[in-house]
Parts: sequence; C-alpha cells; structure tokens
Amino acid sequence: MNLRNQKRIASDILKSGRKKIKFNPERSSDIKEAITRSDIRTLIIDKAIKAEPKRGVSRSRARKTIIQKRKGRQTGSGSRKGKKTSRLSKKQDWMNHVRKQREFVQELRDKKLITTNIYRTMYKKIKGGYFRSKNHVKLYLTENKLFENGKK
Repeated sequence: MNLRNQKRIASDILKSGRKKIKFNPERSSDIKEAITRSDIRTLIIDKAIKAEPKRGVSRSRARKTIIQKRKGRQTGSGSRKGKKTSRLSKKQDWMNHVRKQREFVQELRDKKLITTNIYRTMYKKIKGGYFRSKNHVKLYLTENKLFENGKK
C-alpha cells in the first residue's frame, strides 16, 4: 500500500521531514482512507500519525572538554582567543602584583626586619610601580642593605 501522499501532507502539517513521520501499523486502513488535510489532522490528534522529535547537537564532547579544563588541561596558547587582557584585565593584574608586594613588605615590618621609615619608602616605591615582582623587592632590599640585622 502506498502512503506517500499521506506522509507528505502529515510532514507539512507537523512541520518536520518525511523521514520523521511514523504511522501506527494497527491504524493503517484509516491512514490509507485519509485523503484530505483535515482527515490527517484528525489522525494526528488520535495519535495514529506521529512525528519523531528533532535531534539536537550532542553536548557529550563539550562536557568532556569542560571537565578537562577544570583539571587545567586544554588551556594552552592554541585554545585561547582574544588578548591577554581579555582573560585577566590590566587592572586586576596590577592589583595582584601590588598586593603581593605590599603583603611582603608588611610581613618584614611586622617581623622587625625593616624599620617603619624603610617600610614607608618601599610602600611608595611599590605604589609607583618601581618593582617588577616580590623577588625584585627582596633583591632591592639586600643590594641596598636595608635589612635590620643583615638577615634574609
């Protein structure tokens, strides 16, 4: 029995492809008699004609990559898009630098390894962007012999 026309009309009504249209084999005689659009609409309501749901894009690969990225994988230069500053802003980078340096100098002051005067000058130099890193601060202090007891 040829149900090509019924399938065509059903696909048009259900707004899906012809391959997605499925007929109930028990109701094949009713489907064969259906000629008009209204006949097919009633069969759709009676669930003699159905359309399979649309298939979406699988998220399994995306989930895998997310898990790997959480572990710190797949984050190399090849998978990055945009500038360095789009991932971490210049301001945030600056804040991180300055905070580390200030914490270090405060720690030295609290341990009484540097005087408060030296602490103030160092604090201002840090604010002015004189130092590249915490190590640079340490190097500056040792080269200029600014430690109290000659330690560190």
